Amino acid sequence: MIATRLTEFFGIEHPIISAPMAGASGGALASAVTGAGGLGLIGGGYGDADWIEAQFTAAGNARVGCGMITWRLAQNPELLDQILDHAPASVFLSFGELSDFAAKIRAADVPLIAQVQTLEGARQAVDAGAQIIAAQGSEAGGHGGARATFTLVPEVADYLANNAPKTLLLAAGGIADGRGLAASLALGADGALVGSRFWASKEALVAPEFHAAALAATGDQTRRSNAPDIARGLDWPAPFTIRVLGNAHTESWHENPTQITDQAALEYREAIANGDARFANAIVGEAVGLIHDLPSAGEIVSAIVQDAAQCIQQSARCIK
Repeated sequence: MIATRLTEFFGIEHPIISAPMAGASGGALASAVTGAGGLGLIGGGYGDADWIEAQFTAAGNARVGCGMITWRLAQNPELLDQILDHAPASVFLSFGELSDFAAKIRAADVPLIAQVQTLEGARQAVDAGAQIIAAQGSEAGGHGGARATFTLVPEVADYLANNAPKTLLLAAGGIADGRGLAASLALGADGALVGSRFWASKEALVAPEFHAAALAATGDQTRRSNAPDIARGLDWPAPFTIRVLGNAHTESWHENPTQITDQAALEYREAIANGDARFANAIVGEAVGLIHDLPSAGEIVSAIVQDAAQCIQQSARCIK
């Protein structure tokens, strides 16, 4: 067991939280992570009320939280009431203004996790009343910013230590094994937010072809751009771009999104619906190069914690 302020805060065994990946992090995955001693989050994403309800049902009696894309929640604010009705372990918000929602979340006595991509974002999240900050580096799959995990996390840790010492910190972006968790703690985080590694699990809601493409890939093959959002018809605000696994069909789009015609966009969305990794992109981060199998989420939690403990012990032996 690795005890930190995060494990104490949530009453969990391990300082691991699964990222609320839109469309992939369903109730079964969240439940499995919680059952293994971490904290699982449902990925509410773009706000399909029926889907969110179904995933809370799939989670059963497990203590899970739910994440939302903040700018999309602002378009459908009633979804927050729906989520809070489930008494979630936490609400996770990222990519937008928090202040309109933070007061209601706190009033419901639900911990607010705010994911940020810059130091200024961390300042704003603290001002809004977030109890946990997730500092997300550019290595992460899905949407994010330009800062790297290895420098953003300690910079945010220093800011919190000097200005909001009771606020907890998660490291996010590129963390897929025990080395990543050990590094997160060394950088000043209280735990890790893990995405891509849980994306590649038995419980994740991911099509088999996307999983197969990811298992054959390295981190060099991921791309960050706005092309996949253009193809999906999603008007994501600047400066956020999305990191995906590249493929031959979409490679030129990242440099020249004007190639994405209406017909190409339609075919792309159909490929997503059909789980066709030849024409659509798997949404996964640079950590894909560290992922070589599809175990259960519980096995992933156990492996990360055991490997992290070994890394910490080995590091301690090096200090004389």
